[in-house]
Amino acid sequence: MAAPLAYALIATDLDGTLLRGDDTLSDRSLAALRRVAAAGARHLVVTGRPAPRVRPLLDDLGSRGLAVCGQGAQLYDAGADRLLWSVTLDRELAETALGKIEAEVGQVYAAVDQDGVDGLTLIEPGYLMPHPTLPAVRVGRRDDLWCEPISKVLLRHPALADDELASTARSVVGSLASVTMSGPGTVELQPLGITKATGLALAARHLGLTPSDTIAFGDMPNDIPMFDWAAHGVAMANAHPELKAVADEVTSSNEDDGIALVLERLFS
Repeated sequence: MAAPLAYALIATDLDGTLLRGDDTLSDRSLAALRRVAAAGARHLVVTGRPAPRVRPLLDDLGSRGLAVCGQGAQLYDAGADRLLWSVTLDRELAETALGKIEAEVGQVYAAVDQDGVDGLTLIEPGYLMPHPTLPAVRVGRRDDLWCEPISKVLLRHPALADDELASTARSVVGSLASVTMSGPGTVELQPLGITKATGLALAARHLGLTPSDTIAFGDMPNDIPMFDWAAHGVAMANAHPELKAVADEVTSSNEDDGIALVLERLFS
């Protein structure tokens, strides 16, 4: 009889976690994920990236299953290339939230991820993409950001640190949206109450799995709800201090195959 799996669901963030700084997967990480699949466990990507920006990476992974995208606002079926579930951010509320934030900190620069499997990332003048490898369309003015339904707004400030911008945004946005920080230069507004845990829980139900079946890997404060939901949370060595503070374990960095080190131990 085969030994029971330590965890049947492996939930991984992408940027700063599974991916290296150049947006690639190491051979060791790929081998570890193949070992997980061979043992009968499921790998689930849980990322802030919208579905269209995740599709090429899922192809690299050979994944035809589910992925949680857009900070939990989208549940994407890679095999069918469709969204099983999505939540949009009200565009009028988003504009109001931006106004409140700018009243406190001065001008910010904004981008949006449009909803849908073919949604675009639109960036207003002055906004610099934190991941220059990701495609984006520059628009002429902020009003152009709201032309189609969106899943979230991304914010950057020319001078404030991310933690300060996120803290101020939370203090003034209130119930208009949820505020999170998903990476360097990436403070985000998303639909109120939507987190990575929202999407992860929904995906797990589709797979017939539970929190006790799940180990989660991440590197930023937006991964905290996912760690709270899962049985075991593993922070990368390069993780934000807020995430390390709630992690059950800290592994090596994303550049040093931190996920592979844990999976090799669990699925030896």
